Amino acid sequence: MDIKSAFASVDQIEKTEFWNRDLDEDLVCIDVHQETHDVKTFTFASSLGKRFAFKAGQYFLFDLEIGAEPESRCYSISSSPQRTNAFSVTVKRVPGGKISNWFHDNVTAGSTMKGNGPLGHFIRSNAKKLLLLSGGSGITPVMSMIRELADTFEPIDVVFMHAARSPKDLIFREELACLANKGKQLRLHFLPEITAGEAHWPGLTGRISADYMKLAVPDIAERVVMCCGPAPFMAAARGIAAELGVPSSNYIEESFDAAVIDDIDLPVVQEAATRMFTVEFAKQVRKIDVSGEQTILSCAKKAGVKLPSSCSNGVCGTCKSKLVTGSVDMNHNGGIRQREIDAGLFLPCCSKPLSDLVVDR
Repeated sequence: MDIKSAFASVDQIEKTEFWNRDLDEDLVCIDVHQETHDVKTFTFASSLGKRFAFKAGQYFLFDLEIGAEPESRCYSISSSPQRTNAFSVTVKRVPGGKISNWFHDNVTAGSTMKGNGPLGHFIRSNAKKLLLLSGGSGITPVMSMIRELADTFEPIDVVFMHAARSPKDLIFREELACLANKGKQLRLHFLPEITAGEAHWPGLTGRISADYMKLAVPDIAERVVMCCGPAPFMAAARGIAAELGVPSSNYIEESFDAAVIDDIDLPVVQEAATRMFTVEFAKQVRKIDVSGEQTILSCAKKAGVKLPSSCSNGVCGTCKSKLVTGSVDMNHNGGIRQREIDAGLFLPCCSKPLSDLVVDR
């Protein structure tokens, strides 16, 4: 597709016409930018020239046709929600990573694909004092927040601390330095673990610690802390925040392994809760027993049945599967569309059996 065609009808469409996640609409890549040696930013527009309404911190689920099996992956939006004509996702190449490497090797300006979004509950707090913490590629949703604040000039006191393996791995380093220089309300801290490739690094190195945080953010107990990064990084941040007096209600986190979602009271079908059902995975010629109070994905993993998964909370849609026969009690959080449910698809991660099942996996 010609890139210009992504915007061909913008002048003919009312500005209030936004992307509808429940319709089959193509995304067209309009730009690819190399951020670091192993990180690229991909910018997408609607093929119909529609605009995007999302909140800083949300993500898009991409439906991809790679090989024989369809694949789905979630990537956080890194662009500002104030810029509605397009959105960007920033992807790190991971050794052995099937989808991230495919993005890097195959997606170019003009590429088209299906997308579902925006999704997610990791949304910028309205607090007037924030501490934003990110590690590695966990910077992407936080960067969307920083860019939005730069666009809106909101009077918010923000400390942003980003940790990475080395200075060359600091994503958005130059842009963040520029924003900090211009924005008097943004204090920026970079914390590389080592100084490889930059012998004259001017700041501290190492990993986050309570002692470091006391020096860098002495008023941390007065701030809402928002954190995204690898699980060990978040575990350390969570412990440090608690140790330094941050109330648990003021600590918000998200990871790419499992999104942290608001607690939701989910209905339970009592009649089925104590019963056992047989779940057959047709392609793998496997059968397992699952009770009415267990999710299909959790039991499948314990039994060694191979199912793709990521969030385990009905958010990302990675485990989406075809239900051949039977019925389930599914309580998802946006990872599947109604038309997909109507077509017989379901999410094993948030589904409990109501009968014996046959799954096309």
